[in-house]
Amino acid sequence: MDSVPNHLINETSPYLIQHIYNPVDWYPWSQDALDKARLMDKPIFLSIGYSACHWCHVMAHESFEDTQVAAIMNDYFVSIKVDREERPDLDEIYMAAVISMSGQGGWPMSVFLTPEGKPFFGGTYFPPVPLYGMPSFTEILWSVIRTWQENRGEIYRSAKEIVQHLVTNTKWDIEDGSIISESELKKASDLLIKTYDWEFGGWGQAPKFPAPMTIEFLILQATRGDQQAEKVAVHALNSLKRGGIFDVVGGGFHRYSTDRFWHVSHFEKMLYDNAQLANVFLHAYLITQNLAYRLICEETLDFVLREMADTLGGFYSSLDADSEGEEGKYYRWTLPEIREAFNKPDEFNFFSQVYQLSSEINFGEKVILQRSKNDEEYAGELNMTVEDFRAKLQVCHENLRKVRNRRIHPTADDKIIVFWNALMLIAFSQAARYLNRPDYLEAARKNASFLLSELHPGDRLLRSWRAGQAKQDAFLEDYAALELAFLDLYQSDPNPHWFNSAVQMTREMIKNYGDDSGSFYNTRYDQEDIIVRPRDLQDNVTPSGNALATCALLILSAFTDNREWRGRAEKLIVAIQKNAIKYPSAFPFWLQSIDFAIGNVDQIAMVWPAGDKEYIDYLNFIWSSYRARTVVAISEFPPLENAPALLQDRPLTNNRLTIYLCHGLVCEMPITELQQLREMLPIN
Repeated sequence: MDSVPNHLINETSPYLIQHIYNPVDWYPWSQDALDKARLMDKPIFLSIGYSACHWCHVMAHESFEDTQVAAIMNDYFVSIKVDREERPDLDEIYMAAVISMSGQGGWPMSVFLTPEGKPFFGGTYFPPVPLYGMPSFTEILWSVIRTWQENRGEIYRSAKEIVQHLVTNTKWDIEDGSIISESELKKASDLLIKTYDWEFGGWGQAPKFPAPMTIEFLILQATRGDQQAEKVAVHALNSLKRGGIFDVVGGGFHRYSTDRFWHVSHFEKMLYDNAQLANVFLHAYLITQNLAYRLICEETLDFVLREMADTLGGFYSSLDADSEGEEGKYYRWTLPEIREAFNKPDEFNFFSQVYQLSSEINFGEKVILQRSKNDEEYAGELNMTVEDFRAKLQVCHENLRKVRNRRIHPTADDKIIVFWNALMLIAFSQAARYLNRPDYLEAARKNASFLLSELHPGDRLLRSWRAGQAKQDAFLEDYAALELAFLDLYQSDPNPHWFNSAVQMTREMIKNYGDDSGSFYNTRYDQEDIIVRPRDLQDNVTPSGNALATCALLILSAFTDNREWRGRAEKLIVAIQKNAIKYPSAFPFWLQSIDFAIGNVDQIAMVWPAGDKEYIDYLNFIWSSYRARTVVAISEFPPLENAPALLQDRPLTNNRLTIYLCHGLVCEMPITELQQLREMLPIN
């Protein structure tokens, strides 16, 4: 590699930093780069990826570190490198273009643009030599160069058509109508059940993603009495928790499985996956009381605190799939390595039986730990109690973790993204109150304080932070997810500051991202460096911004009785619900929002005299069950002026702790006895 840095030298993104000393004269996405392309009349080569992307590393080593390839790029192109996690707007725009041109997308994304930023050709990974029917990257470069020099008119005609296609995709017709009924919503769960893989768990063939939002929706339907939905959710979670995609030694989930069996993973660990999966395992525990699900939730959150937490309170974006230049090396084992981790032969024999080590050489002559049965089955076979089995297995895992900690650890992408932190803030907040974990509540408070102090200067939320620098205006998903996170934290830590932060974010979101129809754009109204203003509808591996915004407006309206916010959310649901029911795997978070909108929602307001500690018993009862369609506001009497409207005009009854409970649009008489609350608020 060249020892002279390129124009990425002042960037903070770990992904961009990886390319500072490439011989390619990379620019970050900036006005300087776009101006240079126009001034020099050169096409732009845009490369989009992220730090934990294995094939991004491969293409970098094969092509971007090659001086001959770099010479072609530097002579004929302005080359721009983008971290998709910092600029999801650019990623969405140009991914849609690549898919329209090639029929598929992915990372690394490789797109050729006019100097005005309009795409005319693109793909994903290109090999250094022709391979599997793909031309080499050098061949692609020379083909684009010739076309640019000899047939530029065709390039601009193609670019115009592609941009028109992108503009059409941002349009969304909002029509009047009513929200579907519970019976209509069940059609979505029935379709998910019908397409479920009962043999191995999950949906579809390899590569297989864990689909936490889909499982969460099924859990919601289980709370409505759908037993088949619960069976599918339980089967899916059992398939995930046995290992392979779940790191049984250190906790946390890998991004996806390369096979149908959840065995050989793509080994990167993403913050957003672990946030959503921790939450869905928590909810499964609450409705089934299966302790194994609670343990998976806690092991995942403990892993995040141990390996993905910044000392200031933020959470890192990801851990790389590679270490020492090899994918998955950190997580795989040889049999001698496992044997040496145990001091006692009986421990190794026990572990070997659980993980079938005699037949489990399965990935390049190395072991990926995965069990084939549940704890109860193994305990029965070994004539042990389930509690003793789990305790002994935990000791084995800790032994292996001590050995593994001596290896070279995968690199962390330590930038802190608001959206993904908000998802993790939700997970810690809910686990804190449902599991009575003060340490999780402290992590949630610390994270929320960090996000407000470092990424919300004045009235503008920023997207990401690293090494003391916050940058890039936030996107819709950042705002909406953070609103939901503050509302969850408020219900675990009833400080009105969290609630009012959610209200402030909502007002900023509507002002800066909303349109007259009621929907939301992904970008602020004053974002200038994009060719179209994107507006996402479908959920992906994370919820779409509009689905998050809809859910936030619904929950806030339950706290505030703000009819305008509720009406805006209902209009969005009406516009999307037909597609959500027809294609549930593409709209799973929308389906969760629809579920909340259908209700009935329980609104609980609790006040108590100063110094009275009885409220703790009431809270312990409330949070002993999964309250999916419940909002809770509590306060010592009298509530502060900035407390939610739900708490206003709620006097004490006979100077005693008093609960006001409303189901949907019907309110009960004030409650002053715990037994009354037990009778009126059933356990799921």
